[in-house]
Amino acid sequence: MNLELSEEQDALRRLAAEFVDREIVPHAAAWDRAEAVDRGIVGRLGATGFLGMTLPEEYGGSGGDHLSYCLVLEELGRGDSAVRGIVSVSLGLVGKSIGHYGTEDQKRAWLPRLTSGEALACFALTEPGIGSDAANLATRAVRDGDDWLLTGTKMFITNGTWADVALVFARTGGQGHRGITAFLVPTDVEGFETREIHGKLGLRGQATAELVLDRVRVPDTARLGPEGKGFSVAMAALAKGRMSVAAGCVGIAQGCLNAAVGYAKEREQFGKAIASFQLVQELLANISLDVDAARLLVWRVADLIDRGLPFATESSKAKLFASEAAVRAANDALQVFGGYGYIDEYPVGKYLRDARVMTLYEGTSQIQRLLIGRELTGVSAF
Repeated sequence: MNLELSEEQDALRRLAAEFVDREIVPHAAAWDRAEAVDRGIVGRLGATGFLGMTLPEEYGGSGGDHLSYCLVLEELGRGDSAVRGIVSVSLGLVGKSIGHYGTEDQKRAWLPRLTSGEALACFALTEPGIGSDAANLATRAVRDGDDWLLTGTKMFITNGTWADVALVFARTGGQGHRGITAFLVPTDVEGFETREIHGKLGLRGQATAELVLDRVRVPDTARLGPEGKGFSVAMAALAKGRMSVAAGCVGIAQGCLNAAVGYAKEREQFGKAIASFQLVQELLANISLDVDAARLLVWRVADLIDRGLPFATESSKAKLFASEAAVRAANDALQVFGGYGYIDEYPVGKYLRDARVMTLYEGTSQIQRLLIGRELTGVSAF
């Protein structure tokens, strides 16, 4: 792997940084306080091509490789993880799944709208009683002629109240992962209800929701992939999705480093800038080390994907390390800021709150360790 970015990748990174500094950073604190990101950001993300990365141009995508995709997500994570989540889910989990598993009709129906920002998607896997044990989900889909009737409840769904289509995973057969099928469900159909979740610790501006499906009718043409193969669709999406989360965590850690270094140079105590204190430099050095290590783990995953090689375990490693590193970075940065870190005039408090959930969703840190251990030993620890 060549660790030097190409001219195109470097230009894209600068474009993303400029977009974030112009469109996101000035508003992040206000969106966090209001518990609502300005929905206009979706169209602007689409106009820049950020919602179509790695997808073919014939479906409205902007192409590019997965390292370029990670560079953009890193910058979005630096600006506001609530915005990064919009892209990671609508494009990363759903758009890419449609691109890989969808029929030609499904691709043409949904991808141009998703890549432009005209529409958004959500990924409906987690349920009130089912998180890490996704193979035992309870939502059911029952055949009714040429249609399916879906009934169940999904929880903690990113983009849930904004989405125009939900990738819903439901049980169509017996117990376990072989009985699960994936469906593309328009959210405006009868029986589909959304309830936004407020009062979150972090990602407060993100539209996180509970979805309730009461005999929602969809045709068999809404099925994504073969019947009974939905669990494979979900796991393939999450393997790449963990790279997306990890890239966003690199952005959080980088944002913490930038803020802490800037503050340490300006803040004076005992007649000198606190940047001259050895223990402050230790905090900054720890953050910098975590940023570099997490970034390299993420770039390795992107490189493996682009070369068509297995990447799932490496993605788990990147997600595990980067999410934990983001929490450490935010905590250390807050220590540098001292009491001012507790005030939302400065970004590090929000970084800490946003980072904490990264160790939980799209596979907890504990689940990542189990996946890595299983790959090392060949023995399942579940």
